[in-house]
Amino acid sequence: MPNARFILKEPNAKTETLVYLVYDYQYKRFKYSTGEKIDPKFWNKKNQRAKETRKFPQYPEFNARLDMLANGINTAFRKLLNDGIQPNNEILKKAFLQAVEGNVIQPDKITLLNFIEKYIDESKTSKKEGTLKAYKTAFRYLKEYSQKIKKPLDFDTITLEFYNQYTGYLTYEHNLSANTVGKHIKTLKTFLNEATDRGINQNMDFKKRKFKTTREESDSIYLSVDELKNIESIDFSDSPRLDKVRDLFLIGCFTGLRFSDFTQIKPENIDYGKSILQIRTQKTGQRVSIPLHATVKRILKKYNNELPKAYVNQVMNKYLKDVASISGLKQLVQTTITKGGKVQKNNCPKYELVTTHTARRSFATNLYLADVPSISIMKITGHKTERSFMQYIKISQEENADKLLNHPFFN
Repeated sequence: MPNARFILKEPNAKTETLVYLVYDYQYKRFKYSTGEKIDPKFWNKKNQRAKETRKFPQYPEFNARLDMLANGINTAFRKLLNDGIQPNNEILKKAFLQAVEGNVIQPDKITLLNFIEKYIDESKTSKKEGTLKAYKTAFRYLKEYSQKIKKPLDFDTITLEFYNQYTGYLTYEHNLSANTVGKHIKTLKTFLNEATDRGINQNMDFKKRKFKTTREESDSIYLSVDELKNIESIDFSDSPRLDKVRDLFLIGCFTGLRFSDFTQIKPENIDYGKSILQIRTQKTGQRVSIPLHATVKRILKKYNNELPKAYVNQVMNKYLKDVASISGLKQLVQTTITKGGKVQKNNCPKYELVTTHTARRSFATNLYLADVPSISIMKITGHKTERSFMQYIKISQEENADKLLNHPFFN
């Protein structure tokens, strides 16, 4: 018959440490935290109990508790054998807890919202500011929803029924777009995956096919090579701010870098001998090498290879619309968005849709139209799959047809 024994979590600690119950049976080992703590100087390693000393006056009750737990695990093991049940750690733990019911210190239960709050706090040292902002926003909506339905949210409540009700809440009560709702579900899945990896969550409903991250194709635009040449040709010398914004934007259009990267280019990133720009991207940490386009070379020369300091993204986007408007990008573009569960269609001038991210999208699309292999473009943009890359580039049906006209199949 196996015997229960007790060990200290940290036997050499100078302060109190946890006491573990260890039970070796049938070539298996069951380990359980008793919840009791003791200073190692009061522990009798040979007897595996507290020393009977006046310096630790609680020893009678302390040892009696360990005896009760030892009897409980032995009773549970015998009962399983008598009932013809083959023990394993999961079965034995359940039987043990039943045997000592009411006499075990239960650990504090970690709820879903508690976990998310702690995880966000942990992430402050490892995640980007944008990611933390997304985490906090998703957490806020979850708390508001819990208050709205007057029920606590926990791991076992994240079911398909919850999914349907919560996405409806975000869509109709907060009037969020389909893509924004999808981002909140994606963030919730991030929290649940982390909790699952840590052994805290056992509910796998969030991995079901219907618990999906919705995504609606965006109406993001790109600027053609001719449109970019026109922007470059405009004389903005009477407006230094627009001149600077235009130049930085063109750097993005001909390098494919994100705003956070093309605004940080330094002379040491440029290999003038090979005519290549090399930089480690902030978002992914990848090191990319990009051939220097003639436009990039001209702009670098204009600033003596030291690009001007950029405005913050919001201000850049505001000034970019002025640059695009002056450059004549006033043709109407129809945009479609599903918001509050309703499809909304609007016509707006193209310049209103230009942002710093238009630069990166323009780079990818223009290279694709120029028959540069997708894999070569993806080496710069960082897309992992061709599928995600094809969703990223923006070409019309007509542009796609024009591209195919030069294909051998159609000749």
